[in-house]
Amino acid sequence: MNHYFNMIKLLKVGIMISLCWIPLAQAEPPKAYAFGDYNLAIHKAAKNGKKIFLYYGRQGCGFCDMTNKKSFSKKEVKQRYSQHYELVYIDAEGSKRMTLPSGEQITEQQFGAKQKVLGTPYFLFLESDGTFIFKAPGFKTAKDLIMFDNYIQGNHYKTKSFNEFGKEHAS
Repeated sequence: MNHYFNMIKLLKVGIMISLCWIPLAQAEPPKAYAFGDYNLAIHKAAKNGKKIFLYYGRQGCGFCDMTNKKSFSKKEVKQRYSQHYELVYIDAEGSKRMTLPSGEQITEQQFGAKQKVLGTPYFLFLESDGTFIFKAPGFKTAKDLIMFDNYIQGNHYKTKSFNEFGKEHAS
């Protein structure tokens, strides 16, 4: 009987070791962008009047990796987002603490729950004071990201939904 339990322990260890060799898709923010810390972005945005673009991702997220490679690699997307926003990357599984404009301190993971993030990638647009503007879940094309930028930078979100804006500007 003792031999049986030792075999099960060895099997569990073997499975754990083999899982370590499975390659994970990279889900870090795009390398050529200046994604930074949430608290610093809130401070900088308040100072310079930029809006905040928040990229919520996680390690092993294939759609995050695809978004990085297929969408954020486009020159126009990089130019627009680097110019128009304070860029923030938040790890969906992260335990790093953040301080909200209200003074509340929460972890990155708790922030996602508060924003009702159900999967990654997930993109949020915020006013310079951290007030919510718009969110967009899932893989996004470069065309989608440019349309979001037009919607936000043109202040269309103040008078219409993104769906209404999209119908008016469909090409």
